[in-house]
Parts: sequence; C-alpha cells; structure tokens
Amino acid sequence: MTITIRRVRPGADEARITRMRQSLWPDEDRAALASETGPMLARDDYATFGAYDNATLVGFLEVGRRDIAESATTSPVGYVEAVWVEPDHRRRGIARALFEAAKQWARAQGFRELGSDADLENTESHAMHGRLGFEETERLVTFLMKLD
Repeated sequence: MTITIRRVRPGADEARITRMRQSLWPDEDRAALASETGPMLARDDYATFGAYDNATLVGFLEVGRRDIAESATTSPVGYVEAVWVEPDHRRRGIARALFEAAKQWARAQGFRELGSDADLENTESHAMHGRLGFEETERLVTFLMKLD
C-alpha cells in the first residue's frame, strides 16, 4: 500500500469528500454538507488534504484557522475541523500522514499551535490524538439556547 497525501480542490474528488463528510457526521443534513463541499475546497484560507491509496481517495482532513481555541496560548491557531479515514484503511498511518500535512500547512500560515477536538464519547479519536502527540487539555459540554 502506497499512500500519498495531497490537497484536494473542487472537481473529481468532491463527491467522494462529500460522502466521507456525511459518514463522519451522519446526524447532519446531507444536502447541507454536500452544498458546503465545493466552496470549502475552493478556499485559500482553509485546506482539505486527501489520502490516496493509489488513485483511490481513502481519507481526508480539513484544517483552518480559529481566533480562539481552548487552552491555546497563541492566537490565531491552526485547527483541525475534520478527519476521516475509511474503516478498512484505519490503523495504517493514514491519519498520521494527514495530520503531518495539516501541521505543515499550519506552520506555513504562521501558526504556532494546532488544535483539534473530538466528541466526548469518541474514545477511538481520543486515543488517535494521543498517539499523534496531542495533549488532552479540557473536557467540554456545550449549551445552546434558542432566542425568539
């Protein structure tokens, strides 16, 4: 298996990225996720990296900028907004390679820190982040109130 990592732009892989995003967030509106993909891939201030096994897209990572990130000591920071590797390709170093691309991108933007997060119950992601060198800094429960 030879994995290559490259930045994904609008075009041929857009539908596959959309399907992976829908797998990552199955409770989100599928049409809304699909409508976000093209514009997201076209942004210069945000990067989506794809992991390719030969010519087949098997994973992706989205990284952007946040002005504030929990426990960060600098601002702005690079922030991994999404990462997905197809289940039959996991535990092969693909996420590590995607995060390396994100780190390089963040450094090129002048960021000195890279943040990320995972749902509280996603212990597989917690373990992966630890293996990649991330330090858990907080546990967070969020709240939202609808305003009439």
